[in-house]
Amino acid sequence: MSDVQIVEVGPRDGFQSVGPIIPTEKKVEILQALYATGVRRVEATSFVSKAAVPQLADAPEILMAADKLDGLDAQVLVPTARQAERAITAGARHLVFVLSVSEQHNMSNVRRSTTESIDEYAAIMRMLPQSGKMRINIATAFDCPFEGRLEPKQTLSVLQQLIGLETPHEIALCDTTGRVTPDHVDALFVEALEKFPEIQNWAFHAHDTYGLGTANTLAAWNSGIRIFDASVAGLGGCPFAPGATGNVATEDLVWMFEGMGVSSGIDLNALLAVARDVAALPGAQTGGRVRDAMAQKLITPNRS
Repeated sequence: MSDVQIVEVGPRDGFQSVGPIIPTEKKVEILQALYATGVRRVEATSFVSKAAVPQLADAPEILMAADKLDGLDAQVLVPTARQAERAITAGARHLVFVLSVSEQHNMSNVRRSTTESIDEYAAIMRMLPQSGKMRINIATAFDCPFEGRLEPKQTLSVLQQLIGLETPHEIALCDTTGRVTPDHVDALFVEALEKFPEIQNWAFHAHDTYGLGTANTLAAWNSGIRIFDASVAGLGGCPFAPGATGNVATEDLVWMFEGMGVSSGIDLNALLAVARDVAALPGAQTGGRVRDAMAQKLITPNRS
């Protein structure tokens, strides 16, 4: 059993940022390759408007392919009750609902107020199959591109409203902008875990826009968090900082945890091969450090 659970979000969060349409067959090939590295939890796709995100129009096909991989926990993101219904009809049993603490960001992201999104969450929970699971992604939990740093009480207030309706299986606090620092990550998680002991599973979604993705992940780990999102090759740009990298790279987290003696169940060398393939996708915006560092190590003598 792994000491840490890494949720591979490249097939959703990463792919949706790529402009040129990635053939469904290629997406399935990458999904299968990630599975072969030891990845056992993945955000496979998202059921969203095909017009808004054409890259993810093949969500039913991707979900079907993921379900064929034995033991793979394939979660799918849904922004509204209508899309959740589509996902459930397609066979999804692990949903991820996203809403923002920041009203302005939530309106920009899903065209609803935060209160309206909370109502959507309640509707989705009513339609969730008995065997289904629900994760909530709390966007702008720490910082908002429009409003700046958010106070912990703002995030805790939204959490209180959601948990008061019905307790989800998991809550992920998301660093949407990548501007958060380790002390802020630690402080919010410590307060959240103390205030909501009924939540058994907490996760952290880091961005590496300012180079703090692994540092913030480590801060969350030290706070007691054991579930982390990451994207192979750091795929997925930050829409609020053009040219900057976005998601923390899966291989960076695996390398860091391995160095700490913490098992992720993922084979780093196999993962690096997949990361190189993903980085070669047309239009891919990638990040991370370990992929390039390990490549240099393979070809350059150590002269230190």
